[in-house]
Amino acid sequence: MSGVPRACLTDLGRSERRIHGMLRKAQERRRCRSIYERLQRRGAPVGRRSVGRVGQTGPRACLLLGGLALVLALAGCGGDDVKAGDLHGKVVDPPFSVSEDELVDTDGDAYSLADSTDKRLTLVFFGYTNCPDICSAVMANLASAMTRLDDRDRDQVDVVFVTTDPERDTAEVLRRYLDRFDKSFIGVTGPVDEIAAVGKSIAVGMGEKLATGGYEVDAHTTQVTGIDSDDQAPIYWSQTTSSAQYAQDIHTLLGDA
Repeated sequence: MSGVPRACLTDLGRSERRIHGMLRKAQERRRCRSIYERLQRRGAPVGRRSVGRVGQTGPRACLLLGGLALVLALAGCGGDDVKAGDLHGKVVDPPFSVSEDELVDTDGDAYSLADSTDKRLTLVFFGYTNCPDICSAVMANLASAMTRLDDRDRDQVDVVFVTTDPERDTAEVLRRYLDRFDKSFIGVTGPVDEIAAVGKSIAVGMGEKLATGGYEVDAHTTQVTGIDSDDQAPIYWSQTTSSAQYAQDIHTLLGDA
């Protein structure tokens, strides 16, 4: 098994700007919440609707506090100074444009890693249920990471497992496997060539194609890829990422929504 090809990665560019954009939004939410809490402690006549949801309205939500916020200016109301370098995941440049091709989920419904990923952050792993070690370890870490999130963060994250062995990983097998980790995890299958094509769009390799038409199931790459709400994948995590590191990065990227 191997990681993402080094040629796919650089230090700066569009992906890092996307990550910085997510971090700026998180910082704005923390800033607004900080302003709101300080105003409330001082008895200012402000309710939560004054702050609004910065994830939807941007910095204008903070401006709704108007002159009330100015009384805190000298005290300092800036958010945490969060940088992309604080993330445990690796920024990819240029970001992967996620394939819109449809596969099938364990309910038999069409599922696209682009069109069906409605949450602000979707974590995707390609593997197979008979994998003797790495796949289960990665999925266990993701499951543990979900338990470390508060309800606000957890509601904004999906985890998707795409099988690289669709011949053996039927919908029933996938569902039974994923339910061992987290019943909310989404299982996806489909024709092996279509799975490989979707995986290729986010730099997931499945080894050489065999004469039989299949792929070596144990030759897939092992990264967990993060897909944002714009159907771009600007970040990935290696197989050695711990549950605590996943949880920290997820909270950092989502901010205090």
